Amino acid sequence: MIPRYSRPEMAAIWAPENKFRIWFLIEAHACDAQAKLGVIPADAAKAVWERGDKPYTAERIARIDDIEAVTKHDVIAFTTELAEHVGAEARFVHQGMTSSDVLDTCLAVQMTQAADLLLKDMDALLAALKTRALEHKYTVCMGRSHGIHAEPVTMGLKFAGFHAEMQRNRERLLRARESIATCAISGAVGTFANIDPFVEEYVAEQLGLQPEPLSTQVIPRDRHAEYFATLGVIASSVERAATEIRHLQRTEVREAEEFFSKGQKGSSAMPHKRNPVLTENLTGLARLVRMAVIPAMENVALWHERDISHSSVERMIGPDATVTLDFALARLTNVIANLVLYPEAIERNLNQMGGLVFSQRVLLALTQAGVSREDSYRLVQRNAMKVWGGEGDLLSMLTGDEEVTARIPLDTLKELFDLGYHTKNVDAIFKRVFGADHAA
Repeated sequence: MIPRYSRPEMAAIWAPENKFRIWFLIEAHACDAQAKLGVIPADAAKAVWERGDKPYTAERIARIDDIEAVTKHDVIAFTTELAEHVGAEARFVHQGMTSSDVLDTCLAVQMTQAADLLLKDMDALLAALKTRALEHKYTVCMGRSHGIHAEPVTMGLKFAGFHAEMQRNRERLLRARESIATCAISGAVGTFANIDPFVEEYVAEQLGLQPEPLSTQVIPRDRHAEYFATLGVIASSVERAATEIRHLQRTEVREAEEFFSKGQKGSSAMPHKRNPVLTENLTGLARLVRMAVIPAMENVALWHERDISHSSVERMIGPDATVTLDFALARLTNVIANLVLYPEAIERNLNQMGGLVFSQRVLLALTQAGVSREDSYRLVQRNAMKVWGGEGDLLSMLTGDEEVTARIPLDTLKELFDLGYHTKNVDAIFKRVFGADHAA
């Protein structure tokens, strides 16, 4: 991923320094296990740690690259460079193992590390959403369906809705992390013919993984597909929040706005512009994360016990999807925490349609008064359409309609236009989302 959309901690997971460090740990722990079994001398395993456990500097990485340029095989290049440090005992490294044992187990570690960072990102986002939800629990605003004014909601409910969705996503990511945290040290075609299953169990324990129940030389790619699909769902939730903010920032709405810092410029041509650039950016980044989902699913169907059609895909989508989502979650957290709300515009939009937003309550009142639903709908709609055409407000129209006032007394009719009616269950909803911490 390009530096513009990368944060150092996530990018470091996919850097060669970390990758080769994990490869070394896999090989060294496997040597320990082999020594415990008596397959290799204990002194050989000790030598691997003492002479090979060095940082993977730029010089070491360049040396591995030079060897790979000749061997055309990355794992052989790695073990060859390691042997230059370890010496004669290096002949015991990689005993009974195949390249996928190293590559797949390393990828599992990296994806687990990435998941842990993403979980931290989501915790920060959840905290920001909760803060804003409680802050605006009863900030009544216009609810919309199809982009058209519907009935009143609250800004707090919008934030709470995003919180509930992200909480579900967090649970999905935890499940995906558990699924991907698997180790395969089973040798060629996964039969353990040349390596004892104890080695896999030992390495898995050392790396915080679980042994893969059955690897066919590779860890089954349904696990990876689940992981990237989960990242795609999270990205879609990021986009949903971003899209809502973009709509609320439109000039005609202007109920909310991304924080516009001192010295910030909105347009190279129009000095007045304050554009929703961060949330538009998030919409684009979400597309990039989802771009990894279909290739990950196509990787599931490999030939026989293995092929490497998945390899080039994962070398790209692993870093790109996780780095991009890490950046997107952090950016959304910042947007939510600093989002500016405009109470005057919120109130103006609430009153913009002359009380049409109370039409359903009048409809229900008429049905309660004995009018059929069809006739109730007709009576309310004929007055509402006049208001829609700019002839006045709904309450005035209804009070002048004898068919309506014959069923609903004027005082009762006026009471139907109470905003508080639409917020009476907000607390109950917040309790469902936030539990005991639902009070503002």
